[in-house]
Amino acid sequence: MATRTKEPRSKFHELLQQQVQNEFTASQQYLALAVWFDSEDLPELAKRFYQQAVEERNHALALVRYLIDTDHRVEIPSSGEIRNDFAEASELVELAVEQEKTVTADIKALAKTARAEEDYQGEQFMQWFLKEQVEEVSAMSTLLNVVRRASGNLFDVENFLARQAAPAPAGDPTMPPVAGGAL
Repeated sequence: MATRTKEPRSKFHELLQQQVQNEFTASQQYLALAVWFDSEDLPELAKRFYQQAVEERNHALALVRYLIDTDHRVEIPSSGEIRNDFAEASELVELAVEQEKTVTADIKALAKTARAEEDYQGEQFMQWFLKEQVEEVSAMSTLLNVVRRASGNLFDVENFLARQAAPAPAGDPTMPPVAGGAL
């Protein structure tokens, strides 16, 4: 059976491959945060971060799907370092905010590189991720504000999250396809 010749990698595609690792690492980090909250008997916070872990996994696999669809070789990397030890809840949410800001910078760099290389398909693909990062940073920043205002009373945070809970959406119809299907 003959294998297809894969396209050579541009800088954009190299950065996209790196972003696959970044998204998987973010997923694993959110999983670690969810487990910490779960072990502290904070089910709403745990639920929020378990969901976030799945979302980041889906982002990684949307990048994979794009690479496959554009005939580029894909490597599934190991994740980066994951932090598991925290003294208080605010540290976890602060980490999440910083993680989202870092991902935002990465996504902007990807969009800028695609534009500089005149990769119009790549630039268009990154538009959804740019929009998504506005939502991600906003949601985590709001959660951090709520945690700080609660002054250590995490049951207030739990109540806030329970009130904010909406029925699970059917999925974002504008999200790029996910390799293997979105969870």
